[in-house]
Amino acid sequence: MESPAEILPGVIFYSYLSSERKEKACVWNHHTLVLQVSGQMVLETSEQNVNISAGEVLLIQKNQLGTLTKTPGPSGHYETIVISLQEDLMRRIALEEKMEAQGKYTGPPNICLPNNAFLTGYFQSIIPYARSSGDEMTDEMGLLKVKEGIKLMLLAVPALCDFLFDFSEPYKIDLEKFMLSNFYFNVPVEKFAQLTGRSLSGYKRDFQKSFGMPPRKWLQDKRLNEAWHLIERKNKKPSAIYLDLGFESLSHFSNAFKKKFGKAPTVGGSKPIKNRNGMP
Repeated sequence: MESPAEILPGVIFYSYLSSERKEKACVWNHHTLVLQVSGQMVLETSEQNVNISAGEVLLIQKNQLGTLTKTPGPSGHYETIVISLQEDLMRRIALEEKMEAQGKYTGPPNICLPNNAFLTGYFQSIIPYARSSGDEMTDEMGLLKVKEGIKLMLLAVPALCDFLFDFSEPYKIDLEKFMLSNFYFNVPVEKFAQLTGRSLSGYKRDFQKSFGMPPRKWLQDKRLNEAWHLIERKNKKPSAIYLDLGFESLSHFSNAFKKKFGKAPTVGGSKPIKNRNGMP
């Protein structure tokens, strides 16, 4: 089976792996529900580090950047079922079930849901469909399963109504704070604009005011200065850090590093160039 496989296109997914995998620059455009069937998953964002094991359920908030590390369990298997709570579907459910947010959600963006018999039974009922590639699940059945999952989450944690049914547009967040915390994610500038609640033109304008240069140039300088710090001060090998700093390949990183500092990225000897709000 390919991984991840779509059980209900765009909504329910099944992931099966037999070796550890680290995925960079994961972007969640919609609230996402994850059941860890076997193995272990670690979610890292600028705000949280969340670890879930077999049998646990994680609710991930929309409009986030993060890293996933997937590790098989003692059986050698890693399995998850992922449900994407797409906004158009959530709006439909809100109308049908007369659900609405009562206020602004202020809790953590990623929540490990409390274990209970209802949620456990719910996910156990989806596993057979997932393992059979979803061949037996119709669209109607899939949507009923999503609705059932939402109702069971609210039964377990009623306060999640504000989390799930707030359809307001992302407000403008602190651009400088966000970028300093998330610069290492290799995503398009357009995605950074969306995640900070801005149009692309508004993002570029605000960015220039905050950092004194265009976003692409700042991102390159910031990542390279951080690389210099890790190599020269922390004795990190280039091959161990380039992916974590948002570079697509070691050769791309090496060429950019040499262009900026005048030498290849090796331990010792590079001279950093300071810039506003950059490293070092």
